[in-house]
Amino acid sequence: MAKFSLDDILDNDPLGLLGELKAKNPIVTADDRLIASFEEINNFFELKGREPIKSDDMNERKLYSRLMGFREDDTKSVSLKSYDRFNLLKKVSSIEDILNSDILGVFEEEEDIFRLKHISKVTTMPSYVASRKSCKDFEKFEVLFRNCQADLKAGRRKLIKYQNEWQIKKGYFFVLKGVLLYVVKVGEIFESSGKKNARLHVVFENGTESDMLLRSLSAELYKDGKRVTEYDEKALDGLYKVEDEDKKSGFIYILTSKSSDDRIVTKKNLYKIGFSKDEVKERIKNAKNEPTYLMAEVQVVAIYKCFNMNSRKLEQLLHKFFGEACLDI
Repeated sequence: MAKFSLDDILDNDPLGLLGELKAKNPIVTADDRLIASFEEINNFFELKGREPIKSDDMNERKLYSRLMGFREDDTKSVSLKSYDRFNLLKKVSSIEDILNSDILGVFEEEEDIFRLKHISKVTTMPSYVASRKSCKDFEKFEVLFRNCQADLKAGRRKLIKYQNEWQIKKGYFFVLKGVLLYVVKVGEIFESSGKKNARLHVVFENGTESDMLLRSLSAELYKDGKRVTEYDEKALDGLYKVEDEDKKSGFIYILTSKSSDDRIVTKKNLYKIGFSKDEVKERIKNAKNEPTYLMAEVQVVAIYKCFNMNSRKLEQLLHKFFGEACLDI
């Protein structure tokens, strides 16, 4: 009978019985799974520039249902608050909330018949993520921050509500989470997932700088930010100026009826809110023969020319918001 040494036995271990024990898999808790599932929604928002909607894409529809569930569950909303980088858990309670969160895609382009909707796409994580770093030439901007703070203190500037990404322009100040920031440069505009975006150069009053994306800054300002008015508000003219790249999408109009019918005259605060792709005067010229205008002439109260948005969806949002006050005729 052959004798084997200890080394022979250790070397001849085909089943690996004498090998090192493998480390046990780490325990994944319910909180870990909750955070991971919410991070999928955060990643979607970062890639698409919007929150998931009830679409034909099954993956997006799943994320939409998950987000709705988180919003309705106060316990989960509280647990995920510190991970809610884009204010996705905020419940909609006013028309401003609706417009700011853009849940229904008001600011999306009109649907394009040549855009593929039912073809699966391979999505990847962004190859570059901006981060803050120390601003080496901060002394060039320090005097700008001091002057801005002095103007705020003297009332020459004010902090007002941030509205949308079109307000992010070169040379403007904003306050993000209590820190004043200055937009040094807005890079070349490009499209990502159907949204306009740009790489920024932003300097913060605490001596740091970042090259974050325009839509990322916009999302943070929606969540916890303010806009600083200009010393001379005439300088804001360029902010609201229509540029060549802006696309007119229609008109939202508000009307009152000139009807002499008692059933209409006796209705107080009765207004018609409508949408038209053409000039409003052309749309209402035959009002007396159209049921939508109560078969009577109308008077224009206000007209809003819309750019870079889906005006028809905006009209639907307004009707939904005023739905309880809508006249049942």
